Amino acid sequence: MIVVVIPAYKPEKGLLSVTAGILEQTEYSVLVVNDGSGSEYDSVFAQLPEQVTVLHHDVNRGKGAALKTAYEYIKGRPEYTGVITADADGQHLVRDIIRVGEALGEQPEALILGSREFVGNVPARSRFGNTLTRFVFRISSGVKVNDTQTGLRAFGACWIEDMLAIEGQRYEYEMNVLLYCAKKHIPIVELPIQTVYENNNSGSHFHVIRDSVKIYAVILKFVSASVAAFVIDFLLLLLVRHLTRGLGEELSLLVSVVSARVVSSLCNYHLNRRLVFAQGTRTSILKYYILAVTLLLLNYGLIWVFNVALPIPLAVAKIITELLLYPFSYIMQRRFVFAKKSEE
Repeated sequence: MIVVVIPAYKPEKGLLSVTAGILEQTEYSVLVVNDGSGSEYDSVFAQLPEQVTVLHHDVNRGKGAALKTAYEYIKGRPEYTGVITADADGQHLVRDIIRVGEALGEQPEALILGSREFVGNVPARSRFGNTLTRFVFRISSGVKVNDTQTGLRAFGACWIEDMLAIEGQRYEYEMNVLLYCAKKHIPIVELPIQTVYENNNSGSHFHVIRDSVKIYAVILKFVSASVAAFVIDFLLLLLVRHLTRGLGEELSLLVSVVSARVVSSLCNYHLNRRLVFAQGTRTSILKYYILAVTLLLLNYGLIWVFNVALPIPLAVAKIITELLLYPFSYIMQRRFVFAKKSEE
């Protein structure tokens, strides 16, 4: 049996229509989590069909926490073989919820995503947010997903324990699920769906600043560590180049690039290991310096082309080089240097 999980925070009438439609058109069970909506919304939950199971949070804990509360409930009930998650704001049509459930039946080993196509009258923040998270996810995982923020998903109940172990309490949880599936090589299957935006998606409780920071936390930490290392690298490069002018242009450049990179790479390694990826094996420093040497050679080669061959001022050449190498550095550190043992 499939159970449809709907986390709900201060829901409007869309919750009533979608739950009624699911019960009328399917044999699915429906589980709603009232995520601390407050007493003024008791009347909405009271109107839900009696077949709907409702779980309650005393205070708002976030979408990820609401989903985990539902998963804890499902974990002890072997009659549930599949789980579909849907939003409470009426965005997901019942026919698409059914299609996602049918796709799960055909591919029970996969994570099924009901993916919005973002055509027509789509709120600007939804279009921009998905474009940004899609890019972040592609850079972070190497996997292409067209709609990283969709709440319409389906997976086999055998994954419940894994879903409970994934970190995140709010909207960042859904991104973490995708990252987990990418790491574990769980197939991610996208199914195009129609999405209805009621009142320009005003029913969404996504907090642009707070939730975006959580979603992009790893990327933001990596950027901060990279900026710190870049400042050290940049200043040392200019200083050593000034002090070694007497060695000749090409030897001075080589000494400057190598000296600056050795110091900045040590700083960057420790920042990334402790603050960004929070993991790393005993061999991670060896892997890091294999990557560091590769980046050093690329760094020197590109700076030589820009600064000596063209020529472009050293400071400008350095900035252009770092921008070109930055995505490659992030991907390799996440997937090679600081990968968990299960990923290696």
